[in-house]
Amino acid sequence: MIVLYNPPSNPRRKPILPMSLLALGALLEGEHPYRIVDGNLEAQPAETLDRVIHETGASTLGITVMPGPQLADAVPTSRFLKQRHPDLTIVWGGYFPTQHYEACLRGDEVDYVVRGHGERTFKALVDLLARGEDPTILPGLAYRDPATGEPKTNPLAAIPHPDRLPDFPYHQLDLSRYLRHTFLGRRTISHHSSYGCPFTCNFCAVVNMVNGRWLAQSADRVAGVVRRFVEQWQVDAIEFYDNNFFVQEARTAEFAERIRSLNVSWWGEARIDTLLRYSDRNWALMRDGGLRMVFMGAESGSNETLRRMNKGGTASTEKTLEIAAKMARYEIIPEFSFVLGSPPDPEEDVRHTLEFVRRLKGVNPAAEVIFYLYTPVPLSGELYEQAKARGFVFPETLDEWLSPTWNQFAQRRSGQLPWLDQKVRRSIRDFERVLNAYYPTTTNPRLRGPWRWILRAASAWRYRSRIYRYPIELRAIHRFIAYQRPETAGF
Repeated sequence: MIVLYNPPSNPRRKPILPMSLLALGALLEGEHPYRIVDGNLEAQPAETLDRVIHETGASTLGITVMPGPQLADAVPTSRFLKQRHPDLTIVWGGYFPTQHYEACLRGDEVDYVVRGHGERTFKALVDLLARGEDPTILPGLAYRDPATGEPKTNPLAAIPHPDRLPDFPYHQLDLSRYLRHTFLGRRTISHHSSYGCPFTCNFCAVVNMVNGRWLAQSADRVAGVVRRFVEQWQVDAIEFYDNNFFVQEARTAEFAERIRSLNVSWWGEARIDTLLRYSDRNWALMRDGGLRMVFMGAESGSNETLRRMNKGGTASTEKTLEIAAKMARYEIIPEFSFVLGSPPDPEEDVRHTLEFVRRLKGVNPAAEVIFYLYTPVPLSGELYEQAKARGFVFPETLDEWLSPTWNQFAQRRSGQLPWLDQKVRRSIRDFERVLNAYYPTTTNPRLRGPWRWILRAASAWRYRSRIYRYPIELRAIHRFIAYQRPETAGF
């Protein structure tokens, strides 16, 4: 028996489908008995896992781990279960162990790390362990060297083509528990239709996973999944968590046309320059096919910073304004993320970006804006080298990663970045507070007309006069009306 565990990720929102575990289950189906335990649905996840392992005699526990809340749960849970079940093999996979496998393997709580897209590697690991054979030859596997005890890693495995993998085993979960009321619809669910991204931006963790590759399910297959959601679970909205859903214009257009009759709203992630190459016909087709919002990385209001980020040579602030105007014409909401405070001059980068956001809102007031602080990923590149020159180093152990400082870092909200002083961080928080009041988010279905009017009226004088410091009155209003943002609470 194999147990697959999804640690709790965000207590403020209804959980999304644990798609990484469904992908593993799809390969285990019919060959190895397994059970999925979603920590987001359990009051005491560690105790639930302990009971399941005891009742089933499970030999292997696979845990998917993202930085932040999932890591904060995965470490103590793994330690607890190792004490309770010393012979249990614990395997970690996901973004965090892919990037920081050495820290994962320096303690005793993790036996193996599967790096990158690891469905086939995990399945092969389970097969070899069941036969009592040595798994350390597997591509994509990190382990402790038997001779020295030091962490070692093999090269990443080839990325499996998602069109050649079996469908997710939805029967292993109660899907009704994952249907959410969002601004997209009353019965929203998630799907993942492609792997990777063909670009190599040097601040992005996806690069370590795929190194510039992108593989996707066909438009016909994706539309078939959506049709199944609609027919079996009455889904009316889909969030596509692909790293880059819109890479191929023909695929996107075909998909939009195939689902047009289903009356489903949808959301996905894209590159600005990619979408600007789409034809007007296909923009109309996406709108008519239910596309409501697109997430894009605008990243900075400085073209020089964009150059240092290696955004492919085609990114620019002018293109961001252009896509904002285009999407306004088609009534599709753009959702832009900005990475603030990049070295070598974080204060200048912040100043440029905050002013640029004002221009952006002037072009398209409906545009959603999300701010993150620049946080390095273990990747060679100009930004990472400048961060190291300022004294930045990653933790070497899981205990260090569990500290509050590094937990905030993992969520791109750290207050301890050596190149970003308190004054700059405060200016970002204050501007964000005023901006979110003057342009209240459309993604909070509970934020109705009167509250939106109150927020805008209270913040108007600050926004127009550019006086952002100490917005105490706005903090009080936000607390009173339980204002939520998409980056912390989802849609």
